[in-house]
Amino acid sequence: VQLAESGGGLVQPGGSLRLSCAASGFTFNSYRMSWYRQAPGKERELVATITVAGGSTNYADSVKGRFTVSRDNAKNTVYLQMNSLKPEDTAVYYCNVIRYHINYWGQGTQVTVSS
Repeated sequence: VQLAESGGGLVQPGGSLRLSCAASGFTFNSYRMSWYRQAPGKERELVATITVAGGSTNYADSVKGRFTVSRDNAKNTVYLQMNSLKPEDTAVYYCNVIRYHINYWGQGTQVTVSS
C-alpha cells in the first residue's frame, strides 16, 4: 500500500488549497478513505472521510462548510478541497486507509496558513 499526498503549501487566511492523495497497491475503489491532520504539539485528528463510491462524507466540526472531500476511483485519487482557510488549519495533512485492520499513512503534506 502506498499513499502519496501533494498540494500543500503556504496560503494566506481566507485562501484555498486542494490536496491530492494518489493511492496504489490495493483496490482503491473498495475502501473508505480519510484525511487527517496533525498540528505541532497536538494529536493527529480526523478531518474528513469518504465512502467507497463517494456517496457519503463526514467532516470534523472545525472544517464543516469549508472543506470538501472527494474521490476519483478511475484515478485512484482522493482529494481535499480546503476553502476559507484559517491559521488554525495549519498542520501536516495525511491521507489514510484502513485495510485488514491496519492503518496506512502517506508521508503527509504541510499546509501553512499565515499572512
